Amino acid sequence: MPTLPARPAEFHVFDTSLRDGAQQEGLNLSVQDKLKIAGYLDELGVTFIEGGWPGANPNDTEFFVKAKELGLQRSKLVAFGATRKAGARASEDALTQALVDAGTEYICIVAKSHDEHVFRALRTTLEENLEMVRDTVEFLTSQGKHVFVDCEHFFDGYRANPDYAIQVVQTAHDAGAEVVILCDTNGGMLPSWMGEVVEAAAETGAKLGIHCHNDTACAVANTLAAVEAGVMHVQGTFNGYGERTGNADLSALIPNLQLKYGWDILPPEQLGDLTRVAHAIALVAHQPILGRQPYVGQSSFAHKAGLHASAIKVDANLYQHIDPALVGNDMRMLISDMAGRANIQIKGEQLGFDLADRDLAARITETVKAREAEGYAYESADASFEMLLRDQLGILELPFEVKSWRVFTEERDKVNTSEATVKLEAKGVKYMVVGEGNGPVNALDGALRDALKSAFPEVADFELTDYRVRILDDGYGTDATVRTLIDTSYREHTWTTVGVGTNVIEASWEALMDALAYGIMTHVQHG
Repeated sequence: MPTLPARPAEFHVFDTSLRDGAQQEGLNLSVQDKLKIAGYLDELGVTFIEGGWPGANPNDTEFFVKAKELGLQRSKLVAFGATRKAGARASEDALTQALVDAGTEYICIVAKSHDEHVFRALRTTLEENLEMVRDTVEFLTSQGKHVFVDCEHFFDGYRANPDYAIQVVQTAHDAGAEVVILCDTNGGMLPSWMGEVVEAAAETGAKLGIHCHNDTACAVANTLAAVEAGVMHVQGTFNGYGERTGNADLSALIPNLQLKYGWDILPPEQLGDLTRVAHAIALVAHQPILGRQPYVGQSSFAHKAGLHASAIKVDANLYQHIDPALVGNDMRMLISDMAGRANIQIKGEQLGFDLADRDLAARITETVKAREAEGYAYESADASFEMLLRDQLGILELPFEVKSWRVFTEERDKVNTSEATVKLEAKGVKYMVVGEGNGPVNALDGALRDALKSAFPEVADFELTDYRVRILDDGYGTDATVRTLIDTSYREHTWTTVGVGTNVIEASWEALMDALAYGIMTHVQHG
């Protein structure tokens, strides 16, 4: 076993989702969004939350005004800004004053540490840039603020002119910066390159932090390499949000530090909230929840191959690097044509069914494989698998019986309209309903719901949240077999059903009918 690094006496986890993360393409956070996310981060207990740039951005200025009402319990709010302008004085700089006015105890300013950026971006001298760092830090500390300094483009600057990059760190430290952060702004570093540079910066005597972008897919690894070289402050974003390819992902970095290094970062109960917080932030940010994301993704502890399942029946840790419950996640057993009997037995147990009978489990396994060969995808449709399982066990009691259905689409005055007719029986009563929609599937959905609402009023609140279609036979064009997947939500529950057919309407109808039947059986009839 390698020797694990010792935890520094003082260690910071600094979240910049609301500032650097918000620079991601397609990610736009309102003030209310930022307040919600800050609340989630405080629940988890990160050390610092960087809220944005007051004075430079009206939304960020408003955020800091409203954030005073958040009543943060575990985290400290940080205002972000920059060194004062060249040729000015920090005490007279409007943006520097806006940092003071934001009312936060902590301020983080960005400073140039690459000589070419000083010349080309700031259009000033190397000496003046150092004076800008010194003057801004000294002014802010004179106002009673704790100051962090982000050395922008530090690693590229170190390669181009190491003496000057180190001078910037030294100047910030001597002026009173509590932590100086080395920024891999272009994200071009690799883990094996980190140690030497961090150790050189450490000779200044400054407490060091690290801020990595993910352009080489190494942001988390680079951060850990910097930690092992001695930094005591790590910056990142939840779910790895950020410009270009993003920043170091705190939802992976935090459990790596706690569960791999054995460091005390969060209390165990708060670490157990990690998955919930990561998903909640994604929902507020209107970003997809990434299934393959380490630790917190839906697929992080998902098992598909029968060989894995057989081992997991003996000991779940044989194919999992941690207990998923430690980060608030869960093991998932996927059902597909790769599944063996053990997969089916474990998945059945998770759903509350006894499949200990080997012959029964083997028969269900063969049924699943045959259905998957036809195009069904049960690994993506747990609700459809449960219905298949109930059917094989002879306990499937559908809440309604469809007698017939039809749908047609016509164009009137250059407007397409679809009309569906559904005849069914529910609770001993026969219903016939005609519904219209902006497409055949929408019309069928409306007619089926209307037919069921008298018997099961709750279906009015079922919400179709996603609808996906895939052609399964390459090269067959419009004559191909089609698979549809439908996600349906009701209150806090979400389930997925699958349908397969020779046309998209047939496949959609199967998935839609199963979605409503499953929801009624599991969330209406049984609470």
